[in-house]
Amino acid sequence: MTDLAQLQALVLRHIGESQPILPRVRISTFDRPSEPGWLVYDPVVCFVLQGSKQVFIGDQVLDYGAGDCMVVAAELAAMGQISEASPERPYIALNLSIDPDVISALLQEMGGMPAPPLDKGFGYSPAGPALIEAWRRFAELLDHPAEIPVMAHHREHELMFRLLMGPQGPLLRQIAGTSSHLSHVRRSMAWIRKRYTEHLSIEAMAMVAGMSVSVFHRRFKAISGLSPLQYQKQIRLHEARRRLIADRSEAASVAYAVGYESVSQFSREYKRLFGAPPRKDAGKLQNAVNLGP
Repeated sequence: MTDLAQLQALVLRHIGESQPILPRVRISTFDRPSEPGWLVYDPVVCFVLQGSKQVFIGDQVLDYGAGDCMVVAAELAAMGQISEASPERPYIALNLSIDPDVISALLQEMGGMPAPPLDKGFGYSPAGPALIEAWRRFAELLDHPAEIPVMAHHREHELMFRLLMGPQGPLLRQIAGTSSHLSHVRRSMAWIRKRYTEHLSIEAMAMVAGMSVSVFHRRFKAISGLSPLQYQKQIRLHEARRRLIADRSEAASVAYAVGYESVSQFSREYKRLFGAPPRKDAGKLQNAVNLGP
């Protein structure tokens, strides 16, 4: 049995359990291909154990599958779908939320590693044997829940060390660097997310990032796949969708709540992003939730 197959078998034993839970780790499983769906990523490492997934970020298409490790280093709006899964061979992935403090601590212990300037917020590559073994050692704590409070911290550090030493290391180092292009753009992203209902100018966004307007626009789009104003619009629309589903609110009240001044413009842009008018889209998703998995 290969190292990856051993890890698959280990994780499969614990699918569906509510406990034990590894800190900041989520197991994703699907037993059939999914429809495309929009989401907003937080910084995360995703390691696919079985099946495959397709993600659209801006005009880029990422296809990754079993044995691939994806790193998302910024709060990105994306569209994703499970492209390969079945009841016999479900899609399985381990998702670890990235803690910048862990990366900073490791870099200090490693004597500091320069973070080459990068204008991207995501990347993926096949996991080598050392990284797969680090994932296995981390995940095997699920078999020994009493050890999780003491050992999870050490196993996470081992895993992040392997990632820092691998192909996605330069991307991860951007997260800890306060002067990196990524850190400046992320500062602006956080500012936009807090004020997404407001009318924000590109000049104000660039000022928060500490960049000129032209440089900010270019680097923001390179990292996120979207222009700054497109990013704000998608944050608005994602929040509108969440409210429509959770609160069963009217489209007009939701449109105004997320910052739109025109309900018709809101409906047009909502349909363009999600493929259906607000009320119809929300109703379909509510029915899917009511029917269960």
